[in-house]
Amino acid sequence: MPKSKRSREYTLSQTRKKGVETKKQLLQEVRDCVDRYSNIYMYAVENMRNSNLKDVRSQWKCSRFFFGKNRVMQCALGLTEAEEYKDGLHLLAKSLQGSVGLLFTNKSTDEVEKWFSLFSQEDYARAGFVAPRDVCIRRGTYVYM
Repeated sequence: MPKSKRSREYTLSQTRKKGVETKKQLLQEVRDCVDRYSNIYMYAVENMRNSNLKDVRSQWKCSRFFFGKNRVMQCALGLTEAEEYKDGLHLLAKSLQGSVGLLFTNKSTDEVEKWFSLFSQEDYARAGFVAPRDVCIRRGTYVYM
């Protein structure tokens, strides 16, 4: 008796999964940046769209940003003291959780902190955000333009 075709699941997406090779490449890129750059910073983002991150990357061309794939970055840095790529990196790897990324740069700490403290971009709020101020619309007729 032939197999029933009704019980099969078909994926409709045309995307291919990123395999082990892509993860190994990212792991090697992180390790190369550890060797190439003198400073590593962990940054967190809230309500940041991809275009804003592209603007930051274009202004910091001399540095390297990694965002996403926290587990792969943790493996690259080393999760334990025995596995760590360089001294002290296992402490950074343990704190990579949530919407965070890594910034590799040769710039000084003062310069990086000053630039990011002054940097802000306004953007439209996404669903679920609370308005920073109240808006009261009084009863009556309004003229729309």
